[in-house]
Amino acid sequence: MTVLIDPPDWPGPRGLMWSHLVSDSSLDELHEFAELLGVPERAFDRDHYDVPETVHARAVALGAQAVSSRELLRRLVAAGLRRRKRHLPR
Repeated sequence: MTVLIDPPDWPGPRGLMWSHLVSDSSLDELHEFAELLGVPERAFDRDHYDVPETVHARAVALGAQAVSSRELLRRLVAAGLRRRKRHLPR
């Protein structure tokens, strides 16, 4: 049971770089960790939280494991928690 965070390599709002926060065991674990970290529910997107670079170090200090984006995705898929966007028919 691990919460994972990738490097803040994704450009986002307010000129900040952003990370993804996921769990490799359950969404409940992820939501509990996000609440502990002070991340608002609106930051949740299907299977992860988008978090700004300003909280990366705190997430790691609270126990999140820092991994590469590729490793984060691999472990999310392996856990069966990956939820892709549905494409609407044209």
